[in-house]
Formats: sequence, structure tokens, C-alpha cells
Amino acid sequence: MAKKSDRDQLDVRKSAAKHVEKAQEAHGRSSKDVSSSDIYPERSAVASNSSSSESLGDYKSDHLSSQFIDSVIQSLEWGDAQYLQTLTEDLHVADLADLIESLPTPFQAQLVQRSKDALNPELLIYLSENTRPMMLETLGLKAFSAALTELDSDDALSVIESLDPQQQRAVLKAIPAPERAGLEHGLSYPEDSAGRLVQQEVVVVPPFWSVEQTLSYLHKATDLPDTFDNLYIVDPHYDLKGVVPLNRLLRAEKSEKLKDMIEDRLKSIPATMDQKEVAYFFRHYSLVSAPVVDDQGHLLGIITADDIVDVVEEETERDVLLLAGVGETDFKTPLFETFYRRVGWLSVTLIDALLTTLVIDLFRESIERMVLLAVLMPVVSAMSGNAGMQAVTITVRGLATRELRSQNIVRALYKELFVGGLNGLFFACLVIMVAFAYLNDPTLAIILAGAMVFNMLWAALAGVLIPWFIEQLDFDPAVASGPILVALTDVIGYINFLGFATWILL
Repeated sequence: MAKKSDRDQLDVRKSAAKHVEKAQEAHGRSSKDVSSSDIYPERSAVASNSSSSESLGDYKSDHLSSQFIDSVIQSLEWGDAQYLQTLTEDLHVADLADLIESLPTPFQAQLVQRSKDALNPELLIYLSENTRPMMLETLGLKAFSAALTELDSDDALSVIESLDPQQQRAVLKAIPAPERAGLEHGLSYPEDSAGRLVQQEVVVVPPFWSVEQTLSYLHKATDLPDTFDNLYIVDPHYDLKGVVPLNRLLRAEKSEKLKDMIEDRLKSIPATMDQKEVAYFFRHYSLVSAPVVDDQGHLLGIITADDIVDVVEEETERDVLLLAGVGETDFKTPLFETFYRRVGWLSVTLIDALLTTLVIDLFRESIERMVLLAVLMPVVSAMSGNAGMQAVTITVRGLATRELRSQNIVRALYKELFVGGLNGLFFACLVIMVAFAYLNDPTLAIILAGAMVFNMLWAALAGVLIPWFIEQLDFDPAVASGPILVALTDVIGYINFLGFATWILL
């Protein structure tokens, strides 16, 4: 739908007002009975396009289509709250978050402002970290804090930790003391630890209760979590004694004691465990939820599988970005922050290029004697670099999933060396044929083939050992493996190729 100028909109509004007055006089209708399509007849084409026979329900099914977003923007520009509500009222809260983030920046706050009385607090969960400060500014501190109290503690904590420290303090101060104490306790744990993922809303019962007492409590309690599948058995000091699955409780005799129903193989998670370890823990034991305890064994809450899905996605995204040397960033990250996160590894690349230039300069005499060496140098370097990145990617993944351990590192190294050798021989044969067919130079063919085999073997060796040694030093191998590998394969690749050529030629 074409946009109108401010003057055109004013004329249409005046015309619409006259239309309403005439309609009221002729039919005795109140202004409340006049529909949006009566006032803005052009919009009926958006809701029901005769050429496509598309209903508004079908139209709204794609909440990120350009047509739908344009309609939302126009309803905001025209101040048509009724039409805006019609467009957004049936959207799932996750789809509404997508819609908000798809709008141009000025319209994001407008949509939140016009819809804030009916906004679902869960919207804060689905919005990105860069959009939540806008929500705080638009909703106001009181409304934003009140919305957090409606969320599960783990979700509220996730929203709070995405704010800057000053905003965190202001929001926490506005939250009632009981809820604030739990959130502050969660924030006291290291970032990316299990303590930051804890959902404090759990069902705890003493071990001496019978099934009948427990069922009576569950029936009468008004503060139970929305969903739960386990009962956690604690003593008066809140020490975790075990867990009773809800399905077992429902099948047990009413007189049976909970202490006699406790699961023997309880898997609990220390609050200080890294979230990567927690994800592996869930995967290894096929858990849906797990209790979290502090250093004294006191129950803090639980971690659920939906949080682990977020952790796996976050860690995977982080590793992919760090392997590329761009850091944790996205299209909405501020400009200078993006610059800061990328400039570091680009500086490493510059150093690598300068070192490579020095290496090439050392073999200037060989290059002058056979100019084709300068033309063919990138071939060997590019092949070894790509082969090394393949090995690095497999190794980093193996370290992350615990498939690669001290016990099998030698086997993994032998495998990659064998694969690298096969690749080297395969491509050596190809370059020999190319050298004979187009250059008719057997000496150059031997140089290329020898350098190709050596560099592919070196790339395989470095691709396994570099991330492995970084892991042994307690650093994240995804952070430094890629840039270090590229630097080493370039420098050593050129030294090998030009050194081998010099040895043969001179």
C-alpha cells in the first residue's frame, strides 16, 4: 500500500470524519459502531485482497511478510489502535517479538507503547538482548519490573543479566524484596554457570509425608509451578535427599511414605558448573530436568531442558563466530562494539600477512630464477589452510561434545594424518598433471607435488594439536584455533614450498 504524505493523511482524516458524521445521521449509528474499514476504506484491501482471496487470518499467518509489516507501520502512523489490535491480537508472543524486532527502530517503541496494557510479560523472554533496554525505557521501570515478577525466576534472571549494570540495579530495586533476594542470589554466580540457569519454582516436600498427605498438599497449594514432573525431597535444612517422579506418586498406595519412593540414581548439578558442562550432563544422562545444589548440598532449584536448548544454541553460535574471528555479535550490536570485537583477530591476520611477506622476501632469489613460483604459491597455501580448518572444526566439536579425550587423542591424530596424506597424494597427482599439461615443466611438477603432500600433512597435524593444546591450557579452543592455524599454515606452507624449490633449483 502506497504511503501518503502528512497533508494527504490530514485530508483523508477530515474526509473520514465527515463520512462518520453522515453515517451516524443516516443510520443512527454511534461512533463505536463504525468499523475501521468504513473510516479507512483503503485498508479493507489489506485485510481482504480480492485479487488473492486472502483472509486476514491467512494474511497474519506470515507475521514477517513485508505486507503485514507495512500494515502494522501504517496503523501506527495513522494512530489506528483498533486496526493495530486486529493485526496483532492473535499473534503468539514469540511471533510478536519477531514483529517488534523487524520494525524500524522508531516504530518498535510505538508498537510497545500502544500495546503495553495488553502485553504478555513473556514477551521479554523472546526479545533479543539488544531490544530489552528499549522495552525498559518504553514500559517504564515500574511496569518492566512488575512484568519480571510474573516470569519464572530463571527467565527473569536471563532478562536482567542482559541489561547494563546501572539498569540492573534500578530494576532489582523496584522488585519486591522476596523476589529480589532470589534474583540477586542468582546473579552472584559466575556468568555462564549453572547458578544463572536455576528455576527456583520447584515442589519440595519432606521425606516423612505419605502419598495421601502429598496429594492433599498439591491439591490445596496455590503457588505451585505451572508445570513440573518431579517432587524434590528435602530435610529441614533444605538439604536435597532425593526425588520422587510425579507419575510414580500417582500410582503409589496412599499410605506409602515418600522416603520409600526416592529414586536411587539422582543426578544433581553443582551451581558453579559451567553451562557447557551442564549441557553435556543433560545429553549424557538424557535428562528432562535436574536439581541444582550449592556447595553444602542445599537445593537451589532446577534446570529444565528448554534452558539447555538455549545453552546449546548459544554455545554453538559462539563457537562458530569465534572460529571465524568475529566474536559474539549480530546485526543489532552497536557499531563501535562490533568494530572492537572484530579488530583483534584482523590484527592477527595483518601480522600473519607481514610474516608471510618476510618469508617470501627470504626466497627472492629463487622466485627471480623461476617466476612461476610466485604464481603457484597461493595454490599450496590455500589447500593447506582449508584442510587445516576442516581438521580444526572437527577437533573443536569433538572437544565440546567430549568425543575427543586424552585416551583417544592419538587415534584421532593418526586418523587426521592418514586423511591428510591421502588428500595430499590425490591433489599432488592433480597438480602434476596440470604442470605437465599447461607448463610442460617436470621440475615445477615435482616441487608442487612434494609441497602439497607435506603441507596437507602439516595442516592435519596442526588442526588436531592446536585446539588440543589450547584446551589443555584451560582456554576456549574455538577462540584462538582458527586465526593461529591460518597464521601457521601460511608461514610454514610458504617456507616449505619455497624452501623445497630452492633446494631443487639451487
